Amino acid sequence: MSKLFVMGMGPGDLGLVAPNATKALSVCSDWVAYGYYLDLLGELSEGKTFHNLPLGEEIGRARLALDLAAQGKNTALISSGDIGIYAMATLVFELLDMQLQGKEDHPEWLNVDIEVIPGISAMQAGASRVGAMLGHDFCTISLSDLLTPWETIDKRLHACGAGDFVVSFYNPVSKKRDWQLNHARDVLLQYRPASTPVMIGRQLTRPEEVITFTTLGQLDAKDVDMFTMVSVGNSDTKHIVNGDKSWIYTPRGYSKKL
Repeated sequence: MSKLFVMGMGPGDLGLVAPNATKALSVCSDWVAYGYYLDLLGELSEGKTFHNLPLGEEIGRARLALDLAAQGKNTALISSGDIGIYAMATLVFELLDMQLQGKEDHPEWLNVDIEVIPGISAMQAGASRVGAMLGHDFCTISLSDLLTPWETIDKRLHACGAGDFVVSFYNPVSKKRDWQLNHARDVLLQYRPASTPVMIGRQLTRPEEVITFTTLGQLDAKDVDMFTMVSVGNSDTKHIVNGDKSWIYTPRGYSKKL
């Protein structure tokens, strides 16, 4: 039976690609991904057949990967970060679900052996760069309303604030969306102090990486782009400084034992 590996390659540093993902890549003849992700894999990609579909062609990538695997080719469908978090894995299973409901005409897809391989997400990479930001309960919210109604996103922002979760914002801004992040900031300011620590991580773990420490009150969309992860602490999150080193951590409650 042919095999489709659905995998996350991590945030960009080859050292953070999971061993199981590296092993799977080596046995796949065909790789399907957005071209930039293929470039990041560098030397691992030698001798492979690339199928590079641009941004916006996510459905096409999932269909192509299923088609290639159904043809008997060991295939890798590749995303950055973790492919199960705001990424391509869900599309593969949505297509299979539609086939099972009779809404697709690709019965060969049902014979494909699928294995999902997790990767390190941007929120984990960002948290590790600044210390231990995700040390207590946290959530993620995508600020893109391309697939989710803004009313739903706004409801989740208020729930995050009321629950006092550390939150990592995916898709914080784009060329066509420049106001949602500042709105999210204003919502959270109703629930936590303006001094709440914020991490802005651009191109995390990649050569162009830039980490910025700021506060919720000073957070501004003009300092963020589509290659950026924004993580906001909860009301207990601390920013500490030791000489020229700065760290952000979120206490879990060990102070009672300490």
